Amino acid sequence: MGLLAVAVAVICVAAAGISRRKEKQKEEDTLKVGISIYQSDDTYVNLLTKKIERQLKACEKQQGIKIHCKIVSAENDQNEQNEQVEHFAALAYDVICVNAVDRTNVSTMIDRVEESEIPLIFFNRQPVQDDLRKGQHIYYVGSDAQESGRLQGELVASVYRKDPAVLDKNGDGVVGYAVLEGETGHQDAIIRSEWSVKTMTSSGVPAKRITGGVANWMKEQAAAIVGRWLKEEEGELELILCNNDDMALGAIETLRQEGRTDISVVGIDGTEEGLMAVRDGKMLGTVKADSDIYAEYIARMVCGLKKEGTVPKEILEGHDREVWIPWEIKICPELGE
Repeated sequence: MGLLAVAVAVICVAAAGISRRKEKQKEEDTLKVGISIYQSDDTYVNLLTKKIERQLKACEKQQGIKIHCKIVSAENDQNEQNEQVEHFAALAYDVICVNAVDRTNVSTMIDRVEESEIPLIFFNRQPVQDDLRKGQHIYYVGSDAQESGRLQGELVASVYRKDPAVLDKNGDGVVGYAVLEGETGHQDAIIRSEWSVKTMTSSGVPAKRITGGVANWMKEQAAAIVGRWLKEEEGELELILCNNDDMALGAIETLRQEGRTDISVVGIDGTEEGLMAVRDGKMLGTVKADSDIYAEYIARMVCGLKKEGTVPKEILEGHDREVWIPWEIKICPELGE
């Protein structure tokens, strides 16, 4: 019985060792991706993260690896986002993706991932260049804010050239406009607003600023602001330039409730709801960044960093840290592309 007990013990120890090795191998074969977004109620960011998940599932099938993807929201709290990144790093996630709360305050996250040698991909909200250069595997995927503003201005100018009366509803020879900005002091909001107006006016649209406001990228806030404008303006407002589609949709909602068909609205992002509003003639137009390409590139970067330790060269297109997604104009079908 003594020999039998020893034999059983040896077999149990060996089996436990095999089990541990299998578990370790299984863990090594699993790609763990942590994604932290700045807040949970941003339509475009939510659309993007859903598509990233789908693209990662496609990579899972194509490359025969198990991918575990965890998505969390910082709810507009940079300290919370820092803690989320700390949590991912402590659990040895393979790649971390961050849609930053405060693009100028990301050094804590970068220092933490560099300490653990974990690649970090920022997306949609671009950190300053000095921060992008702080680590070996720090990347950014996004679209050029200046280009989005410029194309929004071109969109308006192209409509005006075809038929000034579409925008100049009161026929006074001047297009009265307002700007709905995304966020006070936010780089993209400032640049989009500046280049939209600059391009519109330099392209021959006689324009006069009537008012403006900050709606923090939110549909509900935009609807409330436009409601206040309508009570104050005296028939001069004819165009609302919005930094994103959510705010444009909020503006449209209020205009329709008030029966105002004399004010045009344009957006930026090309969300599904925004594009539908353009197709239905509710929104004059928007500027779209292809979220499918966006998500595909991020997923390929994640898988490349896990498998090869680097980002596929064809994605970087000559850049060493930044991947740029192009914009395109979408105009109401009645007015033509």
